[in-house]
Amino acid sequence: MSAVIFSTWRGEFIDNRGKSPDESSESGFKLPQNYHGDVTSKAFIGWDGVAIFQEDVDALRLATEYAAQYQVYSEACGRCAPGRWGGRILYDLLDKIARGEGSYADTDHLKEVSQTMMLTSKCEIGRTVPKPILDLMEHYWEQFRDAIEHQKPSKHYHDDIKYIAKVTAPCTDMCPALVDIPAYIEGVRDMQFGDSLVATRQTMPLAHTCGRVCPHPCEDACRRANLDEPISIMELKRLGADYETDHALPWQHPHPPKPLRNDGKKVAIIGAGPAGLSAAYYLALEGIKVDIFEELPVNGGEVAVGVPQYRMPIEKYQKDIDLVLELEAVDIYNNHRVDAERLKEIEEEYDATLLAFGARLSKAVRAKNERADMQGYWGAIAMLDKVNLWSKYGIGSPASNELKDKTVVCVGGGFTSMDVVRCSVREGAKKVIMLYRRDEKTIIQNTTYEEYHEAVEEGVEFIFHSAIEEIFDENNQLKKLLVNRFELMPDPEGGRPQLVKVEGGDFEIECDYLIPAVSQALDTHILPKEWGLAMTSWDSIQTNGKDYMTSRPGLFAAGDCEYGPMTIVNAVGQAKRAASVISRYIYDGKVTLLDDEIMEDHLARLKVYNKDEKVTGWMPGLPRMVSEKLSVQERIDNNREVNLGFTGEEALSEAQRCMRCYYISMVAV
Repeated sequence: MSAVIFSTWRGEFIDNRGKSPDESSESGFKLPQNYHGDVTSKAFIGWDGVAIFQEDVDALRLATEYAAQYQVYSEACGRCAPGRWGGRILYDLLDKIARGEGSYADTDHLKEVSQTMMLTSKCEIGRTVPKPILDLMEHYWEQFRDAIEHQKPSKHYHDDIKYIAKVTAPCTDMCPALVDIPAYIEGVRDMQFGDSLVATRQTMPLAHTCGRVCPHPCEDACRRANLDEPISIMELKRLGADYETDHALPWQHPHPPKPLRNDGKKVAIIGAGPAGLSAAYYLALEGIKVDIFEELPVNGGEVAVGVPQYRMPIEKYQKDIDLVLELEAVDIYNNHRVDAERLKEIEEEYDATLLAFGARLSKAVRAKNERADMQGYWGAIAMLDKVNLWSKYGIGSPASNELKDKTVVCVGGGFTSMDVVRCSVREGAKKVIMLYRRDEKTIIQNTTYEEYHEAVEEGVEFIFHSAIEEIFDENNQLKKLLVNRFELMPDPEGGRPQLVKVEGGDFEIECDYLIPAVSQALDTHILPKEWGLAMTSWDSIQTNGKDYMTSRPGLFAAGDCEYGPMTIVNAVGQAKRAASVISRYIYDGKVTLLDDEIMEDHLARLKVYNKDEKVTGWMPGLPRMVSEKLSVQERIDNNREVNLGFTGEEALSEAQRCMRCYYISMVAV
C-alpha cells in the first residue's frame, strides 16, 4: 500500500487532491513513495500510468522529462518510424508548452501522435510511453492550460529537480541477475551474436553456464505467455557464448577492461564459484585488484563439482571461468582452505572481503537411526563430488565402483536431488528412487519441467507425499527404509494445505544407498566467533539484501553464504551488486547504491509483469521452438550433453517471437 495524492497506475484511479487524510484512499501497489533513505519521491511515472506523492508537483514538466528520457532511447533504437520520430515529437511539443511557448494546437498534435504511437509502434516502449503523458494531460489539464494561456513556463520548469529513469522489461525484472534479455535476443535475431553476448555480460559473465542450467524464472514473466507461449529465453542465451567459443573470438566484454589500478587497493574473495567469479569479473573490469581463495583444486565451485557433465559440460563452463581468471587484475589461489584464523589475516590485509563460499554440507533427513558413518549413507555433495571430479577432471575413481547394480534412494526435490538420481542412473544403478514430501507440480517448480521429464524418461521412480521414518542397518550396513505416506488435506480456514500422515500407509524399501539431498548448509567454522556476525534463522550470513554488507564493516557476503543454497543466477545477481558497492566502498568507506540499483529494487517490489494483461496487436500461434535432445538410449549410460541447443534456423525463429517489451519508468525527487 502507498499513500498517493493521485494515481492511475495499472488501472486504479485515485484522486486525493483537496481531501483530508481521513477521506483519502491508498494505492494498492508498492509504489516508490520513499526513494531511498530519507529522500522522498515527488512522483513516479511509467508504462502503466502515473502516481503523484506531493501536492506541489509540476505535472507538465514531469511529462516533459519523461518524454526526454524516451527520446534518448528512441534515437538509439530507430527500429520504427512511430517510435523514433514519435519520441522526438512528444518531447519537442511538451517542452514547447512547458517553457511557455505552446498552443492548444500543440496539445491536439500531442494526442494525435500519442494515439499513432500506441497503435503502430513495433515494440512496447513506443506503445506505452504516451499513456502516462495522456493521463497527465487529462487530469492535470489546468497546468497545461495555464502555461498556454499565459505563455509562461510551468511552475517548476527552472527548478533543480532530479529525475531518475530506468529502462526495464518484465523478463529482465524477474531475472535475479537483471540480464538485458530483449537485447541479447535481438542480437540473435539480427545474427549479431557478439552483440548478443555483450548484452548478456553486462550483468551475467557466466553465459555458457546460465544458457544451460538456469531455472529461467524470466520465462514466467514473459508477456508472450499472455498470447501463446513464453520465449525460450534460457536457450537463446547460450547462442552468443557458444558462437564466441566455436569461432575462437577474443573475449566479448561489455566494455574493454580497465588497466590494473596502481593505487594499492585490493579485494579478497573467498570462493571461486559463480558468486566469487562474478564479483571478481566486475571488479576486475574496473581495474580493481582481486585475489580469490579457493579450497578445491579446481575452479567453479559447486557448478564444477556438483552439476553433472551431461547438464553443464566442463569445457563450456571452463570458458566462463577463463573469461574471469584471464583478466589482468585477478589472481586465484587453489587448495587454499580459509579457516577462521586465515580469514582474520585476510581481512587485515585487504580493503574489503567478499564471502562467496558455497553451502557444501548435506543436511540430514531427520529419520530414526540416521548416522553419517553408516555404510550406504552417502551425502549428496560428497556423492556428486566423486562423480564429477572423476568424469570432468579424472580425479579420484568412478562412482560406478559403488553404485553399479545397486538400488539407490534419494530424498529431496530440487536440482541437487535431480543431479543425484540422474547421475546414479549413469553410474549403472539398477534401480533409482526419489522420495519427496510434496507433489509433482512442486518438484517442477523447484527445478524445471525439462529436468523432471528427462529424469522420468531415464527410469527414475518418483514417490511423492512420502518421507523416511526410520533407517535399518545390519552391522552398520544400510539395508532398508521405513517410509511414511502423506496426503494433502485442505486447511478449513483457507490456508496452505497441510501434509497429514496416512495411517496404515507405511511401506518399506530395500536399498543399498540412501543419499539425502534435502538441502545444504554452510560450514560456519570459517567465521571467527569473536566477530559475532549477525546470522539469519537459516544460519546463513545476514545482510540487508541490498548492498550485501554484513554486520562487520568491510565484510560482504553473496551467494549461498548470504541466503543459503541458491541458483547460479541468484548468486550472480547478488555478486554483481556486491561488486558495485565494494568498488566504491574501498575508496570512500561508504556503503552506497547507484540510482540505477535503487530503481531496480523499486521495480522489483512493484512487479513489472502483469499476468492478467491481455496482449493484443501481435500475431498469435507462433510455436515455441524446442531444441533437440539426446534420446534416452543415447544418454543413459554416459555423460554426453543432453540438450543439443537450437539450430541456426530454430534460434532465428524463436528470437523473432520476442515482442521486445521494454518499458521506461521515472521518479522525480
